[in-house]
Amino acid sequence: MADVLKFSDVTVVRDGNVILDRITWSVDDSERWVILGPNGAGKTTLLQLAAAQIHPTSGKVRILNEKLGKADVFELRPRIGFASTALARRVPDDEEVLNVVLTAAYSVTGRWNESYEEIDERRAQRVLAEWKLSSFENRRFGDLSDGEQKRVQIARAVMTDPELLLLDEPAASLDLGAREELLQLLSGYASAPQAPAIVMVTHHVEEIPRGFTHALLLAHGRITAAGVVSEVLTSEKLSETFGLPLVVSNDDGRFSARAA
Repeated sequence: MADVLKFSDVTVVRDGNVILDRITWSVDDSERWVILGPNGAGKTTLLQLAAAQIHPTSGKVRILNEKLGKADVFELRPRIGFASTALARRVPDDEEVLNVVLTAAYSVTGRWNESYEEIDERRAQRVLAEWKLSSFENRRFGDLSDGEQKRVQIARAVMTDPELLLLDEPAASLDLGAREELLQLLSGYASAPQAPAIVMVTHHVEEIPRGFTHALLLAHGRITAAGVVSEVLTSEKLSETFGLPLVVSNDDGRFSARAA
């Protein structure tokens, strides 16, 4: 096992506000992490650091054995799969789904003058099939439902066989059926031995797929708990993190929470 992500005493300050406060945390290549915390806790900022999209104000971040600040981020980013709503907004509405996935090879969000080989197209078609999207290959991205767009984003993120996969609220805004279908697919992917390390941000414990091994809880930019998922997602620790008495239950690897 090897670290794919390592934060050492990392702080992020914006406009005088501390967003992340002295975060020390590491992820190895066999782990699947979920990050939870209230709004404003710093979850998305932490994911942006992991994606080499921003730099820390202080402290050290190592991604795939490269030190952020010294590494060439344009060489580093293609090794990281990243799915987020912000990224989806940059995809042209009229882009065909096959091209949305295919353009991940160049880290662009719209087909332009790039040249692709037949092996690239076959790879994109295989990934679409794995995420139950084969019938959407020629559909316009902007015509898809939220659930379909979420799956296309993830298919794009895994297109290049990333060494680290980052998912920012992949189940947000989905209805019950779409959420459960996505979580089933994510669970199968996370459980596969060839899958990369995964870090997923969510607001709800109900959105954690089976197969995730570790959890990190954030509040006010600080880690309140981190470790094996069953030891971290407890009533006591989630209550402390969200500032509300909560009762957490675990039913065969699926979690739920309600106010006490």
